[in-house]
Amino acid sequence: MPELAQRCTEIQPFYAVELFKQGAALAAQGHDIISLGIGEPDFTAPAQVVETLNRASSAGLSGYTPPLGLPPLREAIAHYYGEEFGARVSPERVIVTSGASGALLLACMALINPGAEILMPDPSYPANQNFIRCAGGQPKLIPCGPEKQFQLSAHDIDTHWGPNTRGVVIASPSNPTGTRILPGELKVLIEAVHARGGFVIMDEIYLGLYYDEKPESALRLSDDIIVINSFSKYFHMTGWRLGWMIVPETMISAIDKLAASLTICAPSLAQHAALTCFEPEVMRVYENRRLSFKQRRDYLLPELEKLGLRVPVKPDGAFYVYADVSQHSRDSEDFSQKMLTQAHVAAVPGRDFGPAYAQQMLRFSYTLGLNRLEEAVARMAGFLS
Repeated sequence: MPELAQRCTEIQPFYAVELFKQGAALAAQGHDIISLGIGEPDFTAPAQVVETLNRASSAGLSGYTPPLGLPPLREAIAHYYGEEFGARVSPERVIVTSGASGALLLACMALINPGAEILMPDPSYPANQNFIRCAGGQPKLIPCGPEKQFQLSAHDIDTHWGPNTRGVVIASPSNPTGTRILPGELKVLIEAVHARGGFVIMDEIYLGLYYDEKPESALRLSDDIIVINSFSKYFHMTGWRLGWMIVPETMISAIDKLAASLTICAPSLAQHAALTCFEPEVMRVYENRRLSFKQRRDYLLPELEKLGLRVPVKPDGAFYVYADVSQHSRDSEDFSQKMLTQAHVAAVPGRDFGPAYAQQMLRFSYTLGLNRLEEAVARMAGFLS
């Protein structure tokens, strides 16, 4: 048997996937499982996008595209960022990738040398740590509590930046909390990193899913950052594996070289279909769906509070609620297991997102219709009574 590389033991498992497997096993036994665990929209790509995909396939447009993506799609993404989020971006800086994961892979390979330390908030999306490790870097998780929206701050940069630190990976809105970094705080955070010669990778895959004040992209504050986004969440194309990154002009040639070798190109048929996402009629579909997510959030938040599942910070984006179970249990993983097996409701324990709040927090996803959310709340009420 070949000896595995050390990184295979360093890569953190994704416990939400294990939870999904347990739920699937229970469903196979005939149980009705309500999953508030996996972060995947219940909506799928609008019919117009699927029709474009079919036309592209019939026309034989399935060959390789340029490594940086179809030029019309890069132009459309740049225009979208200007229209929706107030950021002026040249299409040349837009790199189409195989999902946000492909963008994070390229960003980490381009920026991280072996041994480099990268600061991240705890809690945060676990896979981001693994991209850093695969590039030879060392993620350093900084506990970030509800008093600062569970987000990194400029003070954290001042406190935790060390001789081997090279940059930060942040997300706004965040998975698992649904909270964003306020523009004023984000500005001073970026300035603090740049003052130390570091880089900022900003994950904006949930930027379009906002429910209160309309957000602005971090690109409004600086062109010298790397922004990651995706067609998975707001555009509901999870399995299409299509995303993008927006990089400083000085990085374009390096990313082009890496992409040509590591990924060749993003899925070509998905690229052609994605052009339809930005048509006004289709954007209206997405906006109506965004309002549906807001309605679900506004229902679930007070219901969780009534159950004694306190939400320390109101989420203003994404489709997650990060709730405190300490009124009922000192072990969120045990709580999650019992809720799954007894109430047949799945939610992700906090250890998936870092050790700081692992024992007390659960992530609930509201990626189901209101009727299923109501049923889940009723089951949880019975479980906790």
